[in-house]
Amino acid sequence: MAAAAKARPVIRVAPYKLRKIGVVSTLLPGLAPKVIEKTLKITTARIAPAGATIISEKRVPHDQPALARAIDELLKAGAELVIVFGASAIADRRDVIPAAIEAVGGDIEHFGMPVDPGNLMLIGRACGQPVLGAPGCARSPKENGFDWILMRLLAGLPVTRADVTGMGVGGLLMEIVTRPQPREERTPQAGRRIAALVLAAGRSTRMGAVNKMLAEIGGKPLVRIAAEQAVASHAQPIIVVTGHEREKVEAALKGLPVRFVHNADYAEGLGMSLKAGIAAVPEEADAVVVCLGDMPQVDAALINRLIAAFDPERGALVVVPSIDGRRGNPVVWSRRFFHDLMAIQGDVGARHLIGNYAEAVVEVPLAGEAALTDVDTPESLLAVKAEIERA
Repeated sequence: MAAAAKARPVIRVAPYKLRKIGVVSTLLPGLAPKVIEKTLKITTARIAPAGATIISEKRVPHDQPALARAIDELLKAGAELVIVFGASAIADRRDVIPAAIEAVGGDIEHFGMPVDPGNLMLIGRACGQPVLGAPGCARSPKENGFDWILMRLLAGLPVTRADVTGMGVGGLLMEIVTRPQPREERTPQAGRRIAALVLAAGRSTRMGAVNKMLAEIGGKPLVRIAAEQAVASHAQPIIVVTGHEREKVEAALKGLPVRFVHNADYAEGLGMSLKAGIAAVPEEADAVVVCLGDMPQVDAALINRLIAAFDPERGALVVVPSIDGRRGNPVVWSRRFFHDLMAIQGDVGARHLIGNYAEAVVEVPLAGEAALTDVDTPESLLAVKAEIERA
């Protein structure tokens, strides 16, 4: 054993060599520009420890000729590695990305890897330089199979078929919500059940002495307007999280088929209300739509549009309304994110989770300002009142 160790080093350190990275993003309708921007930001951070930088990035339609031209231009510009982020996942070797690599005289060295997440990785070579067809998980900052290949290539190491297949030993990485381990898969149900949370626990400090949940528009408290619309939607059951002036809020909802959950720690912020509400969602629910009790223009039709867009089989695990590129509320969350939602602290909400899991987010474009308009001040209450009365 000692003789073998002397003959062949047990460990070898390969320094990073590749420094110039080219990136191509293909485009299809529905792929928001902010997803691409987020991908570039994550990629920049991912390659920074290797001393590499993105020397050029291109955005082209998701078709073979356009992508082939972009790859060729990046290679001619001096890129030592080209990464292609497809708007659609690579299905097989005849798909757009592998076809584009071959169109510029390149070869497909390997497609697929026994690693999850990252199994749709494509490794090719063109003009003597590596070209990666990135799997969808490469848009996430979390470690995945993309990192295993990328770091080897940045060190100038060849990645052979044997290397890739060998990654199947221990190839299921840390569990992530967008790709749960098989043991976490739920028994398929006939249809999907979406619960609703109406958050109504806050102290309304910006409203002065008035609890905004009890402020009225058209003779109804804001919280009742929000709860009635949730009840009229396809969501079931409806859970209302109370806190400040609990008894008054419950009285304002008298007669509605809702469940109440009290957040005794409401003064600590929105995070505690989310924790209390998510804990009360029944086990059989596949997802929850989180509604805010101070958004009186969010109606049942809007909630139903978001629910209809929830499609785990197609990767739509988080559904957000979008108005002219701005994201609003309510938001539909797959059960896979419940643990993350319950871990939120303070009064920051879940916006950072949407950013962290961009690959699981789908936007529903809307007209109007309903999904962006909440009531926080006496002035905003008057403005919303006036708008509703004009409608």
